[in-house]
Amino acid sequence: MSMSHAYGVPDRKAAERTLHRALDIGYNFFDTAALYGFGKNEQLLGEVISPRRNEFVLASKCGLIRGEDGKRSVNAQPDIIRKTCEQSLKNLRTDHIDLYYLHRVDPKVPLEDQIGMLGQLVTEGKIRSVGMSEVAAETLRKAHAIHPIAALQSEYSLWTRNPEHQVLDTCRELGIAFVAFSPLGRGFLCANLSDPDTLVETDLRRSMPRFQGDNFVQNLALLEPLKHIAAKNGCSPAQLALAWLLSKAKNIVPIPGTQNVRHAEENFSAIDIRLSARENAVLENAINASTVRGERYNRATLATMET
Repeated sequence: MSMSHAYGVPDRKAAERTLHRALDIGYNFFDTAALYGFGKNEQLLGEVISPRRNEFVLASKCGLIRGEDGKRSVNAQPDIIRKTCEQSLKNLRTDHIDLYYLHRVDPKVPLEDQIGMLGQLVTEGKIRSVGMSEVAAETLRKAHAIHPIAALQSEYSLWTRNPEHQVLDTCRELGIAFVAFSPLGRGFLCANLSDPDTLVETDLRRSMPRFQGDNFVQNLALLEPLKHIAAKNGCSPAQLALAWLLSKAKNIVPIPGTQNVRHAEENFSAIDIRLSARENAVLENAINASTVRGERYNRATLATMET
């Protein structure tokens, strides 16, 4: 997502270098969506790495589209899902998408119709498997009974622990992969952002309560144990945050986003870091739902999610 919108200013050349470098060093899963740049991110992947299509698993999403007002809108009508998928295939320059998520459940459409259309796309060979994003355990169970759900994607990191309530257990029980987006807390856990006012005006984080005013000031103090343990292990805070997530369960797949080659290389090295039980406990006690100040989204955005 960050290669096309939301964080800072997109840099096409940097994105191209990062995508190719990621493949070269061993990344094998790329996650995009029709929403990201309203198609521009899918086009980027199609133009830059479609010649290397056999080297990676490709995921995209439907259900969030550009509304009549030019802003994002939840729409998972079956005909819209089909239309979005067909456009994504063109954008991505591929004949199939390996994992296709329902980006958000549409409350105006029966779940059977939404998941049913995704299942139909599987039958037609346009997608290989069905995923969901930001849904509660009960909805996941209902959807899985309609058509097998291969993966659930939700925000999960040291400072966003919502999935621990029920969703992670449900995924393990049903044999569903859990894809953790924003595993670095939208850059917060990298411990290099000291003033949100330095972010460009269009940066998504400016609208997020955790990055605002006293919330951000108090959240900064939570990083000290993270930085201390990272220094002790000879790694960066970002690598430590990813190592923590990788240690939680084998079915968890973190997807850190970046358009920076150095960050992509650094993130990949997190797979070699092993934390002790005591270090994990210290991190979890320092950064958790009770200590983090502020909601992860504003009210309007939170209203579109179950988690």
